[in-house]
Amino acid sequence: MTSNRQPTPRVDPYPVADDWHAHPPQDVARRLHVTEAGLTSSEAEERLRRHGPNALPQAVQQHPLLRFLAQFDSTIIYFLLAGALAALLLGHHVDAAVIVAVVLINAIVGFVQEGKAEEALSAIRNMISPRANVIRDGRRSSVTAENLVPGDLVLLEAGDRVPADLRLNRARNLHIDEAALTGESVASEKNEDPVRPDAPLGDRHSMAFSGTMVSTGQGSGLVVATGTHTEIGRIGRMLSSIEPLATPLLRQINEFGRRFTWTAIIASVLLFAFAVLLRDYGWTEALMVVVALAVGVVPEGLPAVITITLAIGVRRMARRNAIVRRLPAVETLGATSVICSDKTGTLTRNEMTARRLITPEADFSVDGAGYAPAGAIRRIGDAESPSHAIGDDALMLVRSGLLCNDAHLHDTDGHWRVEGDPMEGALITLAMKAGLDSLALRSEWPRLDEIPFDAAHRFMATLHRDPEGRSIIIVKGAPERVLAMCGIDATEHATGEAGRWLERISAAASQGERLLGFATKRVDVPATHQLSFADLDGGLNLVGLVSFIDPPRAEAIAAIAECHSAGIAVKMITGDHGATAGAIARQLNLADNPTVVTGAMLDTLSDADLIPLAERTSVFARTSPEHKLRIVRALQSSGAVVAMTGDGVNDAPSLRQADVGIAMGRKGTEAAKEASEIVLLDDNFASIVAAVQEGRTVYDNIRKMIAWTLPTNGGEVLAVIAAIIVGFTMPMSPVQILWINLLLTITLGLVLAFEPSEPGVMSRPPRRSDAALLTPFMLWRIGFVSVLFLGASLAMFSYAFWRGYDLATARTIVVNTIVVLEIFYLFNVRYLHMTSITWRGVLGTPAVLLAVSIVVLAQLAFTYLPIMNQIFDTRPIALLDGVVIIAVGVVLMVILETEKALLRRFDLLGQSRSSLRQGETNLGSVKP
Repeated sequence: MTSNRQPTPRVDPYPVADDWHAHPPQDVARRLHVTEAGLTSSEAEERLRRHGPNALPQAVQQHPLLRFLAQFDSTIIYFLLAGALAALLLGHHVDAAVIVAVVLINAIVGFVQEGKAEEALSAIRNMISPRANVIRDGRRSSVTAENLVPGDLVLLEAGDRVPADLRLNRARNLHIDEAALTGESVASEKNEDPVRPDAPLGDRHSMAFSGTMVSTGQGSGLVVATGTHTEIGRIGRMLSSIEPLATPLLRQINEFGRRFTWTAIIASVLLFAFAVLLRDYGWTEALMVVVALAVGVVPEGLPAVITITLAIGVRRMARRNAIVRRLPAVETLGATSVICSDKTGTLTRNEMTARRLITPEADFSVDGAGYAPAGAIRRIGDAESPSHAIGDDALMLVRSGLLCNDAHLHDTDGHWRVEGDPMEGALITLAMKAGLDSLALRSEWPRLDEIPFDAAHRFMATLHRDPEGRSIIIVKGAPERVLAMCGIDATEHATGEAGRWLERISAAASQGERLLGFATKRVDVPATHQLSFADLDGGLNLVGLVSFIDPPRAEAIAAIAECHSAGIAVKMITGDHGATAGAIARQLNLADNPTVVTGAMLDTLSDADLIPLAERTSVFARTSPEHKLRIVRALQSSGAVVAMTGDGVNDAPSLRQADVGIAMGRKGTEAAKEASEIVLLDDNFASIVAAVQEGRTVYDNIRKMIAWTLPTNGGEVLAVIAAIIVGFTMPMSPVQILWINLLLTITLGLVLAFEPSEPGVMSRPPRRSDAALLTPFMLWRIGFVSVLFLGASLAMFSYAFWRGYDLATARTIVVNTIVVLEIFYLFNVRYLHMTSITWRGVLGTPAVLLAVSIVVLAQLAFTYLPIMNQIFDTRPIALLDGVVIIAVGVVLMVILETEKALLRRFDLLGQSRSSLRQGETNLGSVKP
């Protein structure tokens, strides 16, 4: 017999949804096809096959050989290798070896420094709990977290790491630390009630998210998302989709290399054709000259000097608590025009602090920050009142906060840390500031019983025996709840006493402060009495309120002010509440009148509309990882170079997207560290400013090296080109050109990497991200100095013949002239923005003096040592000729300092006159 019934369609037991938090637990269980007995083992196995393990996918890793070969993908590297090959074919083995060594060193350093980018996803994978307690087949069991499936009923206890995204169906005093995801400094209070569908992540109190930590209480929940479908998995997907950006320096170097290469190739071909066709040079002779010039003009020291300069910057930053994971980040930080910073733990201490006491009689302010018991309690309006004179009502409030409290405070080598709820830890610190001994007071007022805090009733109550043997109940909880328990109806339009309490609560909330209310009740019960809810009906007396805030770092305030003076905008992007973020922003002086934009507002904007909003807004609150990513991208699309700071998993995508990501070393998650380029050892925003200064110094030193290398190479090349074009004898032989190139590249070409910061470096605005490496001033300087070198070389060549010397002696004088000119020019270029004729400028640094000494000794050997005379066809020169050569160097220095002064006078150096004058004042005050 055939049945007429239609087959029941199979319902996917794991419907994909983003609004689990908005449905009652019963509806969630029904949609997931699970009962109170949990899944059966067979059903769990079938769902595991269907949905896969609760794990994040492995990152696709590039083969090490391919990563190493990628280090050679640069136009200037190709040109250097071509020059090395040409030098090798022409028999110039030493020069070829130098070029190849420079290229290899650059590739090895880049390979080592940049080989850890794929570890960001691995760090996030490690945040998933290894095991979980579940209900399966009607009994409790422990399973590996990878085997969790949608519909599993998971049990949570204090200290557990949440193994998957859960829709809670039971929560008893359940608080979960979600700072890694939301940025909130206080553990989130959880309950079973649904919340609105569009609630931000931090307001989804009915959910527990994978990777977060259970602070207190117990609970259970149904798995609604595993693996890549969890919030952490979604962040992992965002991370894997972000392509690493080329830094401003690398973009500029690559563009410079491309232009320089084609210019050099075209010029070499034209010069070769001209020499052979119009000046009757033999093609082999012409080829040797052209190759020597090409190798000489190519700044083969550029990759080495950039690498060494960045490495020195890394070392300097490490001394200032900033560890650089990728070399180019050093220079990128110097180009930063916007710093986007997380609030909790970066701009603030991530340590709750009691800020004020509100009693029926008066308000009191509390000094100090963090858990260290340093600071005084003063009645507002009476700055002289010491802590012990604040009055009995305030002391009763402080004592209540210490007794109705489960936290403990520990001092480890001067570092105070809290064990338990951060706000309860702040209450212990408050008691110690008031002069109370926490251990002694808890012993004198023993706890007899308690009602733990629960989200359902929003308070905690404890029963104590005082030193006189009387019993007292202390209640701590949400201000509105405690006021209601005391018979004070502080609703929205309350008047009289209730209205005054409501006004004081609103004033504290407007400052971003969180509040706890306290009440007491004297009772006559035996020591064995068990505290019940009935004991709290009537008779409660309001003691007062305590407000808390995660205070801003004092050093962050100064650092932000310095950022503003350096032309760097600072923006706060946090998952915390808007009122809290706005209050902290005002205390940090982030902007004159900071407006707060929430994540919900961002959701209504297109990417195009977000760009102008991101530029003018200083505070973004209640943001998700997607919001942070959009903000960073919007700022970058406007041309800004963005540095992003953060410490949580929710910061990892934006840290990866930013031009330079900066993670916190102490409290930062491994995911944030692996996604970043720089890690701050002290979690101090002020260290970023020091790193910015080092980054600007690095870029200045690279520009100085280019400003020194190109005109000096250009001068010797122009001298030879002029000889070919005019048709007179070459002022230098090819082997002498290569001698100059080899000697100066490994000495003077490297010392500029060790230059310290110029005075006023933080008074300049950040450079534009699209600014050319060769600015108009740099182009002018290259051309001007090259012409001066050309004129000096030809003049000394003519001088030698005027003195009656032979060709070999004349060429020796020209080579020495070029070397002396390059030494004097080195001292001039050490200060691009101000005069070099100061004690500090003349004496130089130890690196400069060492390099100059090596060059002088090598040049003396080149001129006077017989074996060198044979190799390079040189001759000894007279003392008078040496004096003339040095005089030419002095004349060059005077001309260039005059040129620099004129450019400063007409403000053509790209820096304001006021900052230049300030820099010169600071420089002139430096003693030798």
